[in-house]
Amino acid sequence: MNSRFNGNKFVIRRKVMTVGGAKFHIYDDAEQLQFYCKQKAFKYKEDIRLYTGEDMAEEILTIHARTVIDFSGIYDVFDAKEGIKIGALQRKGMKSILKDEWIVLDENDNELGLIQEDNAVLATVRRFLASLVPQNFDVIIHGKKVTDIKQAFNPFVYKLNMDFSLDTDSVFDKRLGIASGILIATIDGRQN
Repeated sequence: MNSRFNGNKFVIRRKVMTVGGAKFHIYDDAEQLQFYCKQKAFKYKEDIRLYTGEDMAEEILTIHARTVIDFSGIYDVFDAKEGIKIGALQRKGMKSILKDEWIVLDENDNELGLIQEDNAVLATVRRFLASLVPQNFDVIIHGKKVTDIKQAFNPFVYKLNMDFSLDTDSVFDKRLGIASGILIATIDGRQN
């Protein structure tokens, strides 16, 4: 695995007002750029690519939607360097209307755990007040909370703080974790 994934804390930033698709910058806790993602606008099927820098010279992860439009879409995550599937993330469609929830799957589509919005009441309020009440997600793998994903309040820049330090046994692949943050910022972030 690339050493860029070794840190325990990452920040995903997306400018709210961009033309021609979303741009994501992922920084480590020393505020050093670790990854860059430019998502093309108006794609029928999500195809997200993560690079080591803005020059997009070195592709590191790819995230592919299995179907064109699916309320409960499954997104396969691949290590671009090794050419292997790391795992997948499936959005729980009907449940995500009131409270966002994702299923974390391994490389063979076996369920590892969940990514859940923290509180049903706050989640409902967020649907109406969007960016005024930031989202907070817990990543639960094998019944244990391993990662915390918190949206920071900022009306101009969508920002997710990811903290993997709870994962003392390294049961959650950080490549899959970063992919989950990008998907939350892309799919769920459209609500904001």
